[in-house]
Amino acid sequence: MFRRRSILATRLVAPLRPTCANPADADPPEALQQAVHQFGMLPAQASCLLWRNGDGATWQAGLAPETPLFVGSAVKTFILAQCLRDVEAGLLSEDAHWKVDDTVRSSSSPVLLDLTGSTPARHVLEAMISHSDNTATDIVLSHVGPAAVRALIASAGLRQTRIPDSTRRMISYFVGAGAGEDIGWAGLQRLKSGWTPGPMRPAVNDQQAMISTAAELVDWYSRALRGAFFIKAETLVEFKRIQAMSSAISLAFPQDLQGYAKGGNIDWGDFHCLCFAGQMITGRAQISFCFTLNWTAPAARTPDILFRYRTAVVAALLAAVR
Repeated sequence: MFRRRSILATRLVAPLRPTCANPADADPPEALQQAVHQFGMLPAQASCLLWRNGDGATWQAGLAPETPLFVGSAVKTFILAQCLRDVEAGLLSEDAHWKVDDTVRSSSSPVLLDLTGSTPARHVLEAMISHSDNTATDIVLSHVGPAAVRALIASAGLRQTRIPDSTRRMISYFVGAGAGEDIGWAGLQRLKSGWTPGPMRPAVNDQQAMISTAAELVDWYSRALRGAFFIKAETLVEFKRIQAMSSAISLAFPQDLQGYAKGGNIDWGDFHCLCFAGQMITGRAQISFCFTLNWTAPAARTPDILFRYRTAVVAALLAAVR
């Protein structure tokens, strides 16, 4: 879990803050500015940033991009990257078969929830990104180690981005367990009866959470998709291949546009989160983006806000490429 990675660290480059180091040399499209304004009108704490770089004009548009918010599974891009760095360093293999059992099983696992046995690591990574499978995520973290992922995040200069020890430990903390304590799969099952190990805690906390900013996620994708965190070209190809499998891409990207992304969401009591971050490729330019909402309201309001969120994101991404 605490293996040395100095050889890989030499490839890390200084942060390219879209809001500082790369000032815009043109105004964003008027339609995009209007779309960002509409995004900000949603009944939630909203944060977003879009940054165009490449041939032609460079511009940015956003709303409170430095605000740290709960981003849910959007942080799984960092877990994927660190796992592939370990593969690159010869510490792991995507062909190795990783166990799937109750020691790593977690809720919200549409691919692996009811399966027991083993499957190639490559398939685990794909399930983590394409379907945001939490069991897959915890399997990857058990092999890579959360400390290594946090070291990558820190080396990238992302000071407001945080990941949990595992999705199961995060849920355990939410329901009252000690920091870093794992109530196990049996414990998660007991929650259905109303049992909790202690007082319930908020999803936004300083111990076990999935936190980032629009600026840091845009910064990450703008560099990661250029290969800044990998040594081998084939590692970048694999990172892109898996990031392109996110199911959220087909729901938000303009038709036939290539790109890479990861979404995130949570419904914890009356607290809710939606996040979508990544990069679109249009011609020889790249548009890195992040849209995050956090709000507190009865669950009955979630379908309406989800519809309005998707409508606003689709409008913004479409305006960004016109």
